[in-house]
Amino acid sequence: MKPQNISEPPVENHDTDDSKPSFWHIVISTLAAAFGVQSNKNRERDFKHGHIGPYIAAGIIFTLLFIAVVATIVTTVLKAKGL
Repeated sequence: MKPQNISEPPVENHDTDDSKPSFWHIVISTLAAAFGVQSNKNRERDFKHGHIGPYIAAGIIFTLLFIAVVATIVTTVLKAKGL
């Protein structure tokens, strides 16, 4: 076991907490927010290190994809029933 130098503070691992959110963090935060299950830790990370632009863009893209998927499902069901 390596002795710790008392004059040096312990090194803490904050690789994701102190950096700006990555593309996947934004995607996961957007999906979590859409379902209402965003953790407090992730919400704080998003507000502390993220800019609003990528989150707005991700929200708009998610909303458009959601509408397209629902419209496609409804259209497919209506065609299958012959309506």
